[in-house]
Parts: sequence; structure tokens; C-alpha cells
Amino acid sequence: MNFPSGGVLAFSRSSEKRDVGSILVSLVIPMYNERDGLEMLFASIDNALSGRAIAYEVVCIDDGSSDDTFSALVDIGDKRIRAFRLSRNYGKEIALSAGLDLVRGDVVIPMDADLQEPPELIPVMLDKWEQGFDVVVAVRRSRQADGFVKAASAKFFYKFFNSVSASKIPENAGDFRLLDRHVVDVLRQMPERNRFMKGLLSWPGFRYEQIEFDRPERYCGQSKWKPIKLLGLAVDGLTSFSTLPLRMASILGGCMSMGTLAYGLFVVSKRLLWGDPVQGYASLMASMLFLGGVQLLALGIVGEYIGRIYIETKRRPLYVVMDSNDNNVVYKNE
Repeated sequence: MNFPSGGVLAFSRSSEKRDVGSILVSLVIPMYNERDGLEMLFASIDNALSGRAIAYEVVCIDDGSSDDTFSALVDIGDKRIRAFRLSRNYGKEIALSAGLDLVRGDVVIPMDADLQEPPELIPVMLDKWEQGFDVVVAVRRSRQADGFVKAASAKFFYKFFNSVSASKIPENAGDFRLLDRHVVDVLRQMPERNRFMKGLLSWPGFRYEQIEFDRPERYCGQSKWKPIKLLGLAVDGLTSFSTLPLRMASILGGCMSMGTLAYGLFVVSKRLLWGDPVQGYASLMASMLFLGGVQLLALGIVGEYIGRIYIETKRRPLYVVMDSNDNNVVYKNE
């Protein structure tokens, strides 16, 4: 239910008695060229959940893979595996959003296909859900395996993001978390085209708990996240959840204007009162180049926000599902 002012009604069920045995658990796994690891992935999931009477589905979103990921998913022939192929590579954030749209479960758990987010944690998350928590986030204990530069830059980003945004992201958390259905229903009503999922997943709030884990090595393949893509993701996160960069540009521009005005008055006064000629061609050029750089930086920041407004106003579909092994899926315009 939506309110006229833009609010959303989403009652938490944390006060109700919860039983994992009476619900459907949906795992959402975005995939891009993950064919070689599928057998181990599903075996690990089955081993993690086989000890308890848990009904579950695995919603696999093939994000325009160039290998046979989708065909391999269909060939497995497991009815619990619902495979959807997007028409091209939209990126992990969009693929994850597609998965949240297509789930049927009462509890939803997004996770990666590389087994660096252990399926063994799923029962632990479900235990926390039974205790009344609506969101259970898996947080890495350490980033030492990432190397100094990547670990330090990630730490700086989390600290800076949480200091400027109302939506707080747990440090060293990824997308691996449990979400109660009413949290997912709120997320599905967020129409942003520029999607920073770590921020969006944290935005609704609700009763929240963290669990820690040691991240293992990848089972196979290599990371699709190159430094330039990580930088772009960080920019998307900051511009999607904070206007501080714009404010900083305004403050910097105001300070520079006051400084240059004061220096200009000093130079004119010096010439009029003492007759000293203006000196320093080199310093003048350096000042001009510096001010020009500041102006271009400010224009770039403004351009980032204008570009995002432009994309939002187009209202194009977020993604296109090209194929699926689920004949019962229903598409609705809402």
C-alpha cells in the first residue's frame, strides 16, 4: 500500500512466531560466465540445506553470459532452479534487481555464484530470521586477502559513504544477506535506474542483525570487478545516496572566490598605494590553471548528477528477460 505523500506500508512480522519449515526460501544468484562452477555451486547449496526440512528455490539470472551458462542451468533439470536469461549484459546491480522481482519466497537471500559467500551460512541466517530479525547481513571478518591498496580503499569508501549518507552500509558487507519478504516488497518499489544495491538493500531499515564469516577463495574463474568498475560503482553509490559532492563543490567555489577577491584587492592596493608593478608571470599562470582545474572539477560533479537525472527521466525498462525455463512466470506492469 502506498500513501499519497509517497510513503509505503510494509508491516514487519518480527512479533509473529516464525518457522522455517513452513516457508519458501528464495536464493537469488546473478551469473555471468559461471558455467564451470554450477555443479559445485548447487551441490554446496544442497549440502547446506539438506539437514533441515527447508523448501527452497534458486533464482538464477544469466546476465548476458558469453558461455553456455543458461543452457547448462536448463540442462540440470532441477525444478527448484528457475533460470532467467537477460537480453544482454546489464551488470550485476541490474541482474540482482531482476532476481528480486522474480522471486516467490517468503525469505530472500541474494548471493554470488563463486562460492566466496558460503552457503553454509544460510541456516545460520534462517535461525536469526526465526528469532525475529528481518534483515541478516553477512560481514567479512577481514580483507587481508585483498591486498593493502584494495583493502584500504574499501575501508575509506565505507567510512566516507556512511558519514555522508543516511543509508548506512555495514563495513565489509556485500550483497549476501537474508531479507524478509516485506523488505523485498519495499525494494521492488524503488524505481531508480542507477542502482547501488548495497545502499538500496540497507535503505529500508527494519530489525537488523550481522553475522561474521571468513571469505574463502574463489572455487573457479576470476573476478569480473576490475579497478575501473569498482571506481565507477563507488561514484554511483555516492551520487545516488548523497548530495555532499555538490555541496563540497559549492563550498570550494565560495572559498576560492573569496581568496581570489582578497588577493586581487591586495594586488590593486599595492599598485595604487606604493606603485609596485605586478610581478610573477609563473605564479599568475599557475593560479589560472589551478582555478581552471577547480572549475572543471565542479562542472564534472554537476555533470554526474545531471546525467543521472537525464537517465532517470527516460523511464526505459530496467532490464529485458529474453528466455526462461519457468513456464509459469507471470509478467505484470505495475
